[in-house]
Amino acid sequence: MTPHNDIVLFHYTFSPFAKRIVWYLALRGIEYAQCLQPPTLPREDVNALGVKYRRIPILSIGRDIYCDTRLILDKLEERFPSGKLGASEPEQKAIAKLLEKWTVDGVFSRAAQLIPPAMPVLNDPKFVQDRKDMTGRSWAKSAIAEGRPEALAHMREFFQFFELTILADGRDWVLNTEKPTLADIHAVWPFHWLSAMKGALPPIIFGRDNFPKVYAYIDRFSKAVKEAEQTTPKCTTLKGAEAVKHISQAEFAESDGTVDEKDPLGLKKGQDVESWPIDSGFNHRDRGQLFALTQQEVVLTSQAKVGHRDVHIHHPRINFRIRAIGNSGSRL
Repeated sequence: MTPHNDIVLFHYTFSPFAKRIVWYLALRGIEYAQCLQPPTLPREDVNALGVKYRRIPILSIGRDIYCDTRLILDKLEERFPSGKLGASEPEQKAIAKLLEKWTVDGVFSRAAQLIPPAMPVLNDPKFVQDRKDMTGRSWAKSAIAEGRPEALAHMREFFQFFELTILADGRDWVLNTEKPTLADIHAVWPFHWLSAMKGALPPIIFGRDNFPKVYAYIDRFSKAVKEAEQTTPKCTTLKGAEAVKHISQAEFAESDGTVDEKDPLGLKKGQDVESWPIDSGFNHRDRGQLFALTQQEVVLTSQAKVGHRDVHIHHPRINFRIRAIGNSGSRL
């Protein structure tokens, strides 16, 4: 096996989505390298790989570049099957996937509205404009303050749901297991993020006495991750140029790709296509030749700007749009 399993994680340390991947790698004891990125565009290291996708995190394994945490976690489960964190029983798999959808597509959008207007980052015009471009909504302090009461009402309902249903019987983990599983990573992350953000949750509504099981669960998960990190080799930190060089010189992690002939889009392998997220970051589209298309993902062949070697860019199908462009067969 190559150093750090040929994995490079592009992220910034306070990204709540990136935490999902960092926690997973720690709980699995999987060695990896990281390449720290700025919280706002431009991200020249990612751009050098020929990737237009603008969200964080991005994870590469060899010259395969995976976007969106849902797909990244699925791929890590596939690549490292021994000791995987995902459930094996259909019912438990369903619970985990439903929790992931709940937090990623529902809870987080309200959680993001609870960033306190007094946070210093909101004094940075570059950050405010960057997040407006990514989400399509205003990040001005006045807009955040105006939407805060409604977001708090939703978040209280989310906390109550967690407290009175999933954790109601006193279980330690979502699936009533001995250790945290993938379902816990899916469930805990937005609650963990908000509870650590000073000023996000008013104590009169979200005090530990109001939701004791939720806070105990967050503490328990944090402890489990911390203990796992103590026994896992520390990740290697690569500078941008080092990460790009490593990836451009690597082999593909997935060398075979098939296009589903029954897919409703009717696309063909080798056809010029573009793919982009439709929930956020929708102004940045990856383009390339269609390498693979399944129910779960679309894979484009593009070219790194450094080294000029092909890379495979992977997007999930959920909340992404794929469209044919130009004349089929031309290299973009």
